[in-house]
Amino acid sequence: MTQKIIVSGGAGYIGSHTAVALQNAGFEVVVFDNLSNSKSDSLDGVMRITGVRPLFEQIDCTDTNAMRDAFARHRDAVGVIHFAALKAVGESVEKPLMYYRNNLGGLINILDAMAEFNVNNIVFSSSATVYGVPEKLPATEETPLQPATSPYGSTKVMGENIIRDTVQAKPNMRAVLLRYFNPIGAHPSGEIGELPNGIPNNLMPYITQTAAGIREHLNVFGDDYDTPDGFCVRDYIDVNDLAAAHVAALRHMLGGAQGVNVFNLGTGRGTSVMELIRAFESATGVKVPYKIAPRRAGDVPAIWADATKAERVLGWRATTALTDTLASAWRWQQKVSEKN
Repeated sequence: MTQKIIVSGGAGYIGSHTAVALQNAGFEVVVFDNLSNSKSDSLDGVMRITGVRPLFEQIDCTDTNAMRDAFARHRDAVGVIHFAALKAVGESVEKPLMYYRNNLGGLINILDAMAEFNVNNIVFSSSATVYGVPEKLPATEETPLQPATSPYGSTKVMGENIIRDTVQAKPNMRAVLLRYFNPIGAHPSGEIGELPNGIPNNLMPYITQTAAGIREHLNVFGDDYDTPDGFCVRDYIDVNDLAAAHVAALRHMLGGAQGVNVFNLGTGRGTSVMELIRAFESATGVKVPYKIAPRRAGDVPAIWADATKAERVLGWRATTALTDTLASAWRWQQKVSEKN
């Protein structure tokens, strides 16, 4: 029998790629999304790739009654992958209460509904921001969590703790916490990719929009960090590799894993912002005009992952070459630009 998975935020960037991976793996997908930073067109893209359009419920996770009603309609679901959250580090510094209300309130509603309708498996979209500024790199799952450098990071730390406490109180519940590093790229088909509303907060769509002439130049936030070239260093992971990890995590739980399990999802390699710009130019042959801007609140100088636990336990690792990822992001941007 096909197993049904609820994907909150499933019309978004990572959510839509995960919907593809889930459907290709034989799961039935139901997307919950309020479309605040996504478009339902992404689900048409999922259909063009997989032949199936996920079921769609346009609801906000912070709406308690709507969430309960939606779970009642899908009481046969066996698990939830929870992406739905606000995610801009800089914005969270400016609007902390909005982030706490949205990210934690939505998660609590999901967990309440799961308990009521006996849905016992959750994969939580966490973040490398929980490590703050680590004393040692690469970060492993045992790296001590430092104070978060932004309210966004705090909501991920608190979200993990809320899930841990809930699982502790409900022994039939299981959770996998996936700490993402920096997802980039698009589906190789060019049917889905990262399409933020308004000015992008993430680096990759800013690079591709600048390359496409939509933005006059790319702002590079800070060139005086304590890193080899002065620019922030991140672990950039292909979004399709990331999506595959969610399927592996879900199978791990459905296969009988107990309690709460934590995994880093990254490549294990650090790449500076300037190295990424140069790699994009090399992969596409397109120049990216940029200007150095002041540092951005909440940014850590450098972080990259040790993801060997995910390989050992889940049988997962990132396999896509950075040049292929950058080429896919550019292919997606060109397709979006043609439509507009």
